[in-house]
Amino acid sequence: MAANNRRMSGKKGAQVGSGGQRRKGLEGKGPTPPAEMRKGHKKNRIANAKAKQSVRRPVARGRGGKGTSELVVGRNPVLEALREGVPASTLYVQQFIDNDERVREALQVAAERGGINLMEAPRPELDRMTNGLNHQGLVLQVPPYEYAHPEDLAAAAYDHGEDPLIVALDGVTDPRNLGAVVRSVSAFGGHGVVVPERRAAGMTAGAWKTSAGTAARTPVARATNLTRALEAYKKAGITVVGLAADGEADLGELAALDGPLVIVVGSEGKGLSRLVGETCDVRVRIPMPGGAESLNAGVAAGIVLYEAARRRR
Repeated sequence: MAANNRRMSGKKGAQVGSGGQRRKGLEGKGPTPPAEMRKGHKKNRIANAKAKQSVRRPVARGRGGKGTSELVVGRNPVLEALREGVPASTLYVQQFIDNDERVREALQVAAERGGINLMEAPRPELDRMTNGLNHQGLVLQVPPYEYAHPEDLAAAAYDHGEDPLIVALDGVTDPRNLGAVVRSVSAFGGHGVVVPERRAAGMTAGAWKTSAGTAARTPVARATNLTRALEAYKKAGITVVGLAADGEADLGELAALDGPLVIVVGSEGKGLSRLVGETCDVRVRIPMPGGAESLNAGVAAGIVLYEAARRRR
């Protein structure tokens, strides 16, 4: 009877046949997730609250205005955006996600960059946020881009004792073209890019990626009215040059390239709009012996920027 009492007691101890279970219990379950990802943790609650506020907060207006927040969805796009240094405020991760290499690297890069909230969310919430897009359990929130004012670009150049070298885009709607122009401006010592507020590409995640990180040091200004912005540059003594296939001057003959300059590039299909073309001091053509009808904005801007930088040496 005493033996039975011992067997029936509540004392803990190994039971017959429990060896396999104990070995499984000792197996590792991978690295401990960050505190922000652990449900119920104080940091997780704080991150969730911050993320909700960032989604609902109205966009503030600065001197050049701000864009709108953007969501990058899908494992490959999110990972590429994080690798390329695209600004991000929150990385949303689906609860109980299938944890593959892309998910692990995305979490690692976000943690290493710092300043990015990590938020766990159920799949229905991510579906709602992305309007049903195939997010694959990863969603990255890109904060609104803070644009400069067109006047700021020229002022910054003069502050450094340099003649302004600025590119303005007229009717360019592809963010990748904008990113390519930003990259060329940075490469050839330009002072920034001006885009119209409406019907034009803005600094989206795609533009950031194409700029290859140069958008972090090359300002983009947004003009409420591009024609008025160009007129203001002219009044400040800056020559405004428009690129056009039927321009009256040849790029190699243009003397104004070594002074204060704004280069206006139109869309590949329509070129410069009528009002913008009439506002330019001169319209310039790029010689193309190969017979191509037009160049995209990124290539055209790069050619003129190179020639301007060469003459300024």
